[in-house]
Amino acid sequence: MIVLNLRRNDDLDFVKELQELRDILKKKNITIGLVESFEGDTHSVKVICDEKCYDERVKNTLYLYISNILYNIVLEQYRKKEMFEFLMENYFFLKQDEILEVEDIIMSVLKGEATVNDDRMIYCLNKVNSIIEKIKECLEENEEINIQGFVTFRMKELRQGIEDIIEKVVEEYMVEKEYKEFVKLLKYFVDIQESRIDEINIFIQDGGGYIIKDKYGNDIFEEFIKELSECKVDTEANIEDVIISGLITNAPKSVIIHGKEKCNNKEFINTIINVFGERAYCCKGCSECKIVKTKI
Repeated sequence: MIVLNLRRNDDLDFVKELQELRDILKKKNITIGLVESFEGDTHSVKVICDEKCYDERVKNTLYLYISNILYNIVLEQYRKKEMFEFLMENYFFLKQDEILEVEDIIMSVLKGEATVNDDRMIYCLNKVNSIIEKIKECLEENEEINIQGFVTFRMKELRQGIEDIIEKVVEEYMVEKEYKEFVKLLKYFVDIQESRIDEINIFIQDGGGYIIKDKYGNDIFEEFIKELSECKVDTEANIEDVIISGLITNAPKSVIIHGKEKCNNKEFINTIINVFGERAYCCKGCSECKIVKTKI
């Protein structure tokens, strides 16, 4: 029986993807056939399946895979015809090289190649799945699809989801850019001043608390607070901000982080390491780690 009839009359080529799909489904014990035909400028590919083994599970699997193929066609068309213009119009503050860089990141996210490591990326993944589901619903409503017509008339409906993802990716890109500039500035302050202290030890406790000591075992956190007060900086800043400020002010020759695995704020640790470079390192376990128990 004919499951779908996919037609095209332009340079959109999806036959290779369908052949790969056939091989993938074969490994799942789902056998499909592809029948190609040409009518003038129109190229048709009929997807057929034995009626005896065609059930709801097979249908759902088949339509999901073909939806992904169509999704990638939609992405490629959007990238070629609309993405650069959209980025230039809405993110004019980005330099041209940044536009090209962010475009690569966007395509990586849209194609599901980026690592899902935070809420923003989970949001993007959900949006991608939503777009693919819309394509799948369209397939289920129409057994014959003209690919060019589908891209042309459905793009408006799918564009919003794509551009929502672009917005999140650019937002993440700008946050990362600002963070790098912030770290660069802190690193500059550390590099231009003389060290006021040889060594600072940061002990991270169970639950994420901190104890700050010099190399002699003296608790110096109160000194950090005093320095902030003298500089008329908001002393209600969170504890990580106080510690970062104290480290920058004192520019120690070495920063030793004890109990890194207990830290609830990984960005805090990364900032210290990025700012101090070779001066900062993580303790792999020492007697002091076991002795210190009091939390700030």
